[in-house]
This record gives sequence, C-alpha cells and structure tokens, in this order.
Amino acid sequence: MQAPYFLALGLDLSAFYMGTINASISPLRYRLARARYTFRKVKWHPTEAAEDFSFIDVGLTRPVGPPLPGLIYYPHPETKPEHFQQPDVLELLLPFVDGLSRGAELSLRIPAEQMVIESSDRENENKSIVEN
Repeated sequence: MQAPYFLALGLDLSAFYMGTINASISPLRYRLARARYTFRKVKWHPTEAAEDFSFIDVGLTRPVGPPLPGLIYYPHPETKPEHFQQPDVLELLLPFVDGLSRGAELSLRIPAEQMVIESSDRENENKSIVEN
C-alpha cells in the first residue's frame, strides 16, 4: 500500500518483490546512521497518522555471482509507537529470491555509513561490527 507514495516521492520499488524478508541479526542489533532515503510525515493510510520511513542499501551475497542489490525498509518506530520494532530484525526489500526458505542463513552487505551493526551485549555496547 505504501509503494505509490514512495514512488511519488522519487523512490521506485517496482524492482523488488512486494513483501519483506525479515532477517534476524540476533544477538547483534542495528542503529540507523545516514540512510540512502528518508521520507518524513508520509500520510499513506487514510485513518493512521503520518509516518517517517528510511531506506538503507543492502546487498544479499550469494555463492555465485554479484550481491543481489536491495534496500532495508525502516519505518521509524517513534512515528508509530504502537508498533514494536525489534532491534535485531531487518526488513529486506529484494527481488524475488528463488529457493529462500524460513530459517535460511543470509549474508548481507550493509554500508557502515548508512547503518551501524553493533553488539547487543552491554559490555561491548560501544563496539561496532563493520563489514566492507
């Protein structure tokens, strides 16, 4: 339902499957840094409040061939407080991935300048995990 609103704002999601892959990075968590796209106060639903959304580049690495490019879809939880956003689940927008099944291990490339992946362990709270 949101895709036409993002298209009107300049982000065409038609290359992606219209659904997200929810990928857990537990025990790690993520922190938004500087997203590729951020849209503020998007009024996409007639009865719900406007929301903020960000999109972060991601590449799904595969055994053969280049990474499959996609986006991490991030609805800002502070603009929809009744929706709990888990700090260890990334919502991936990708083209259809043939053969993907529940519980499959994925390898992702996320630009560190867009999103920081860090330890959820309090002792290591300031240590970031960077993959180039």
